[in-house]
Amino acid sequence: MCGIAGILCHEPEKTPERSLLAVMGAALAHRGPDQSNEYAAPGIGLAHRRLSIIDLQGGRQPMRSDDGRWVLSYNGEIYNFGEIRAELERGGVRFADHSDTEVLLQAWRAWGPACLDRFIGMFAFALWDGARRELHLVRDRLGIKPLYYGRTRHGDWVFGSELKALLVHPQMPRDIDPAAVEDYLAFGYVPDPRSILLAVQSLPPGHRLRLRGGDDRPTLHRWWDVDPTARSAGDESQWIGALRDHLDDAVRLRMVADVPLGAFLSGGVDSSTVVALMSRAHAEPVRTCAIGFDDPAFDETRYAGQVAHRFGTDHEEQRVHPDGETLFRRLARIYDAPFADSSAMPTLAVCELARRRVTVALSGDGGDEVLAGYRRYLWHLRESRLRERVPLSLRRKLFGPLGAVYPKADWAPRPLRAKTTLQALARDTVEAYFHTVSAIPAGIRDRLRSARLRAALQGYSALEVFRTHAGSAGTDDPLRLAQYLDFKTWLPGGILTKVDRASMAHSLEVRVPLLDHRFVAWGMSLPEAAKIRRGEGKYVLKRAMEPDLPRDILYRSKQGFSVPLREWFRGPLAPAFEAVLGDSALLGTGWFERDALAGLLREHRSGVADHGRVLWSLLMLDASLEHLQSLPTFDAAA
Repeated sequence: MCGIAGILCHEPEKTPERSLLAVMGAALAHRGPDQSNEYAAPGIGLAHRRLSIIDLQGGRQPMRSDDGRWVLSYNGEIYNFGEIRAELERGGVRFADHSDTEVLLQAWRAWGPACLDRFIGMFAFALWDGARRELHLVRDRLGIKPLYYGRTRHGDWVFGSELKALLVHPQMPRDIDPAAVEDYLAFGYVPDPRSILLAVQSLPPGHRLRLRGGDDRPTLHRWWDVDPTARSAGDESQWIGALRDHLDDAVRLRMVADVPLGAFLSGGVDSSTVVALMSRAHAEPVRTCAIGFDDPAFDETRYAGQVAHRFGTDHEEQRVHPDGETLFRRLARIYDAPFADSSAMPTLAVCELARRRVTVALSGDGGDEVLAGYRRYLWHLRESRLRERVPLSLRRKLFGPLGAVYPKADWAPRPLRAKTTLQALARDTVEAYFHTVSAIPAGIRDRLRSARLRAALQGYSALEVFRTHAGSAGTDDPLRLAQYLDFKTWLPGGILTKVDRASMAHSLEVRVPLLDHRFVAWGMSLPEAAKIRRGEGKYVLKRAMEPDLPRDILYRSKQGFSVPLREWFRGPLAPAFEAVLGDSALLGTGWFERDALAGLLREHRSGVADHGRVLWSLLMLDASLEHLQSLPTFDAAA
């Protein structure tokens, strides 16, 4: 795993300064502490930081082809590189080392962009074609690895694995995008293709971009997308057999490494499945790790220990005490863009624990998206069936007013929290799911916006993100559509961003077998009955794993990986939010109403409402804005 960065000059004859490239690479040193190097030539500069995983002596980057035409800077892993290498060798290609980097380079030389369809893996890379003088930026199918690009004031294109690498460039504007702020308030992260900065975009998953120096019109091409319209036949026994075959292969491929390898083990279905399959594929005990909390409502270590004992893993646990008072600023430095998922804190802790013993860890991320494991899918299905029976116009008249007056009972069990359900029933399917997943409810977002932000947005709403993706889905099936929307937003912007930044902060590579694109495509093609049955999500996965895992692992209620925000903002984090009400980056934008911010904290502390998640989102936004403006830029004279 690595960090990449670079510059494509507006003037083709200009050579980027190697010292600037080195500083851009240094900003990503945590992603690749083992090696660093730069390449500079007229019109182009590439920087690379390497975390050595495969062929520890070879694979040095940026890598040049033997004819000098191609130069590659690459972040990721191609798990089937051995198979591709063998095919290239049969065609006469000779290799200088044993790395997947050279396989990628030679595959592009042989097949061009069509080589991407052959790759099984996670990757983001920059490939310079010196003959045509064009730069190709490519991101993997599901967005496991990040890649940002933007334009400087002088017209140069700049790119990198994280925003901090781009902001080293002294000509990179740092203006905040108000539409990205609106997106963040709604989702809790900034979904692709936006970044928090006006001048920078995130390359969407499954896309490649072709850039030429001096060209204002880059060519963006989608080379892969999950297909929510695909349908697979079969019965339950066939589904179970196919699932085991897919996951056995996906796990086996991801266990190839020249460095120590292990797994995260939370005690949930997905991580337990991965550990079970790893144990079957590996003669030696699998190294596993888990973190625990003092609060039993958030602690799953007894379940993790149960799985570890069953498979005889080399297991390590550690109890952590997340300190929100100091962690929120650390998270802002790690994530650059605002990121509101508080589970980033325990994720950071488990990555730190894992890195003490391994360089590569397998995780269970992706199972909920592929096989409909989230509880919200079940609620969305039930609401959708009711929506189908009552016309939208009538639902708006009936459920809209009821949702407006029904009290917001945060303290009550889910079945009694009818306000959200009533509001969802008054909407169409896309708007209802947007309402379900929103980090900050629409009413609070409206309350927070100042007249200045409303004017800057010019009528824009974050709902347009869902509307755009829904228009490409090709289906109105409520479950398939909800899964597709999550694959386009929540998975890359939330789950995978969280894990990538937390793991790379500790120079740890995380591999996600449940997001093998072949398994994803197969999982999406399954009928609803294979995913949700009798109120249980991930039905076929649980049935398939019954011979390996105890029922109380497979069928217990989903717990999640969260922290007690409600209590924190009635205690140690309240002063931090009070500071936001003073001279803060958040209020400095002029986009938020101070009285509304103060009112939220007052209501939360008094117990009238639970605004813990909202307050955390706003605190993280303030810390991130402050961080982005304070990042140092390159000074050639220094």
